[in-house]
Amino acid sequence: MQIHHISEKNSVLNHFLGQIRHLAIQQDRMRFRRNIERIGEIMAYEISQELTYQPIAVQTPLGIKETTEIANPIVICSILRAGLPMHQGFLNYFDQAENGFISAYRHHPNDDDYFDIKVEYQAIGNYDNSTLILVDPMLATGQSIVAVFNKLIEKGNPKEIHLAVIIAAPEGIAHLEEHLPENCHLWIASIDEKLNEHSYIIPGLGDAGDLAYGNKL
Repeated sequence: MQIHHISEKNSVLNHFLGQIRHLAIQQDRMRFRRNIERIGEIMAYEISQELTYQPIAVQTPLGIKETTEIANPIVICSILRAGLPMHQGFLNYFDQAENGFISAYRHHPNDDDYFDIKVEYQAIGNYDNSTLILVDPMLATGQSIVAVFNKLIEKGNPKEIHLAVIIAAPEGIAHLEEHLPENCHLWIASIDEKLNEHSYIIPGLGDAGDLAYGNKL
């Protein structure tokens, strides 16, 4: 798996990362969602540099200009619900993309720290021979992304696979390296220190879904 750590070089990305982590600023849900969307836009641009392009000729009012366009269809798939603002950021750049949505959550059968991953709702079109971009803000243990990836691969064969996360823990990255194919690209805005005893990212930012849309039952 190829790993791309975007925030290693200073850019406005780090400005938005600081705001989504800031305890006071993140309490404004609209601003939190917009900052996640902005980060999605930045990550979409970074990913665009690795896509496959083909030459085209464009007719202008005064002549013909040779240029390029993205060669393969793009399908953006987000993990509900935290992935929705990030999904919109990607869609702002890849505006002709097809869209998919899939649910994955931690299920605690014994009401303790042990959990498994439940993948249930799925709505996505055909992504055979397409560039599949799977977006999820947080990469903690990596179990959710692997479970979603395995579910998607059962029903389609994408030509390129890109995974985009905003904040990742080293343990989650290692889990993806162990369980996903080598031809996957993992795009990370920021790599954090570790997971705590409850498998939450430290220092992280809290629950991205709750911050964007309110607390869940």
